[in-house]
Amino acid sequence: MKKNLQGLKIKIFLFFVLALIVTGLMLFLPAGTIKYWQAWVFMGVLFIPVIFVMLYLLKNDPGLLERRMRFKEKEAEQKTIIKIASLIFFIGFLIPGLDHRFGWSNVPVPIVISADVIIFLGYLSVFFVFKENSYTSRTVEVDRKQKVITTGPYSIIRHPMYAGMISMFICIPLALGSYWALLFFIPVIILILLRTLNEEKVLLRDLKGYKKYCKKVRYRLIPGIW
Repeated sequence: MKKNLQGLKIKIFLFFVLALIVTGLMLFLPAGTIKYWQAWVFMGVLFIPVIFVMLYLLKNDPGLLERRMRFKEKEAEQKTIIKIASLIFFIGFLIPGLDHRFGWSNVPVPIVISADVIIFLGYLSVFFVFKENSYTSRTVEVDRKQKVITTGPYSIIRHPMYAGMISMFICIPLALGSYWALLFFIPVIILILLRTLNEEKVLLRDLKGYKKYCKKVRYRLIPGIW
């Protein structure tokens, strides 16, 4: 057990460092400068909370953290969605730096700061989902020990993690000072909606009690709407 936990710690550390480096390169290289304060603030808002969440999960729920490190989708539809989303997401993260370099957008400072606040709150809501549901895997799958969660945010909507992620994705371009990047992040949101629909098919097929839960909690992402 200790050996497995140590291996997980190493994997998490390497993944975090890699994500930090790649994100920095994607933002600052297109900008052609490190004098890009919106990017620095964004990276702080994004990565500092991640450190505390990883430490919390390593101590309290390493199984969830291990599931969050799985990247290989089993469902064919999900594989297609992830491939398309990854490509759009990659391009979308390059646009803000180019926007900063060439001055395409002029996003007011209050909007940038407000977007960072919403990103933080979005990630906080995702953390509450992690605390409530230990089976929030990165991939769409049903564990043999998994049970339907009906408490906390799951008593309001069926996919609270995706709701938090969507609020973050909408605000990332604004936090980075780019209106043009919205053109690439909005399609990612549409793909999340498609992922949600396909995930529900899998849960209805493989997770006992999920059909009954859907009748009790009617809305997927937005209470009273959808």
